[in-house]
Amino acid sequence: IATIGAIVLAIYEEGDYTEAIGVMLFYQIGEWFQSYAVGKSRKNISELMDIRPDYANVERENGQLEKVDPDEVEIGSIIVVKPGEKIPIDGVVVSGTSTLNTAALTGESVPRDAEEGDEVISGCININGLLKIRTTKEFGESTVSKILDLVENASSRKSKAEDFISKFARVYTPAVVFSAIALAIIPPVV
Repeated sequence: IATIGAIVLAIYEEGDYTEAIGVMLFYQIGEWFQSYAVGKSRKNISELMDIRPDYANVERENGQLEKVDPDEVEIGSIIVVKPGEKIPIDGVVVSGTSTLNTAALTGESVPRDAEEGDEVISGCININGLLKIRTTKEFGESTVSKILDLVENASSRKSKAEDFISKFARVYTPAVVFSAIALAIIPPVV
């Protein structure tokens, strides 16, 4: 609409297309920035989805490990997290010591040590030791599940400021364009 208005003004003022070119140029630059931001957000979200654990090693009463879906693990179960694996469910370390990479969750680049009695959160990567963890939450209530839920639903909710700006722009932008066209068409009263 703004470009059409600028072209109408250019035709009316006999060939000065500077405003029309400026409007189109700024619009294209805005579109490029928006596209770049959306692409970066998609990349970050897809990287974040990598924190979701694929399985949990549950220790059964006979000492055997059973690989199960994290949704099937009950509160109070003992899970075993080997070096290189993600912690699937929040819990407390009951045996073992290790270093945890929490960068995917917290952004903290320095690894964190975990030992018996420490609380650990899902989504962290066990770097070097074997950990046995007693789960304190179900998978649906774990840290990684809550983060993924927030990320997936973030685009459907707008902040109050964003909602206000959208409503304001619906009225303000056409009003400015039409008033600019009207001022260009109606000769000034001297």
